[in-house]
Amino acid sequence: MSRPRFNRILLKLSGEALMGSGQFGIDPQAADNLAGEIAAAKEQGHELCLVVGGGNIFRGMAAAAKGFDRASADYMGMLATVMNALALQNALERIGVDTRVQSAIPMASVSEPYIRRRALRHMEKGRIVLFAAGTGNPYFTTDTAAALRAAEMGCDALFKGTSVDGVYTADPKQNANATRYDSLSFNRVLSDNLKVMDAAAVALCRDNGIPIVVFNIRQAGNLAEVLAGGGTATIVQNEE
Repeated sequence: MSRPRFNRILLKLSGEALMGSGQFGIDPQAADNLAGEIAAAKEQGHELCLVVGGGNIFRGMAAAAKGFDRASADYMGMLATVMNALALQNALERIGVDTRVQSAIPMASVSEPYIRRRALRHMEKGRIVLFAAGTGNPYFTTDTAAALRAAEMGCDALFKGTSVDGVYTADPKQNANATRYDSLSFNRVLSDNLKVMDAAAVALCRDNGIPIVVFNIRQAGNLAEVLAGGGTATIVQNEE
């Protein structure tokens, strides 16, 4: 499958990508592996920014389902994303990649506040910007935060790194007959309720013409390969 070259991208990672083989928390080796993937993509000349989830530490919606106040649970989840962003920042800077963490919830001791123009300037200077704390508001997922930041940063595409190599007709881990899509329209994703990202994120990308590229982040070298137009991935975009 041939894909266009995307120069400025937002990479969305789940918190689970930082767990490695564990069941909880942050595995330093997993963080180092992700940092290597991101550094290889940057070496190709791409401008990069990241949004990372917090599900490896705390899931707001799961906690709300067990009786937590939803808004409080979501704020706790946002704090988890700050921890993950700092872990990735540490891993990236240990291999010489210049980064900045910007948090939607002000935390002056550990990160910059989210300021759009400052983030754009960092990217223009070749720094990788990690956006933490989601949108800063409860009831919104980090998927929606990723779509929002991709639009604000003027990104050419949103890359979603998962544990599978694209979007399938069903969960390939549970259904051996599931088939992978090479490409899809945003409207098809929404009408068929395909679990690419949540509906708000998909609609935001659709309305701003930002393609979503779903690929396997756990495969070594895959991010750089997919960015170069190769590898295996599914692209979700507006119909021609």
